[in-house]
Amino acid sequence: MTLTPVAIAAGFNVGYCRGHLDWAFRWLSSRLTDFRVSSFIETEPVDVPGPQAPYLNAAAIGRAALDPLALLALLLDLERARGRLRPAPRAPRTLDLDLILYGDLVLETPALVVPHPRFRTRRFVLEPLAEIAPEWMDPVTGRTVSQLLAALP
Repeated sequence: MTLTPVAIAAGFNVGYCRGHLDWAFRWLSSRLTDFRVSSFIETEPVDVPGPQAPYLNAAAIGRAALDPLALLALLLDLERARGRLRPAPRAPRTLDLDLILYGDLVLETPALVVPHPRFRTRRFVLEPLAEIAPEWMDPVTGRTVSQLLAALP
């Protein structure tokens, strides 16, 4: 069985945010090997409609036996289990889990784009990811997570 390194970003701004993070990471740690989680950081909402509460963000890395679409399905199941609704794009959320990197895979399908298309410009993703995987290379740009973070304004 081949295990692929994966990076997941997590963010929440509805309900008991720390509890959502703890629950999601406990669940993921049972499905991924070599699982590690960054520190949690609070950030202001970015690119959202109207006023929203601050987000609690973190990143996790591990090794997955699941293919990328199966891992995405698992992440979406976890979101639904915590009451995630999608009334509109970028609406407040109880749990948001994004597959950021899947090894060195570059994939673009209607269901999934890997690497995540906006992770390179989002400090709330790069900062926690750099804490636990600073040398992980973005397969599109050839830059490490640390280099991507340092390039942000």
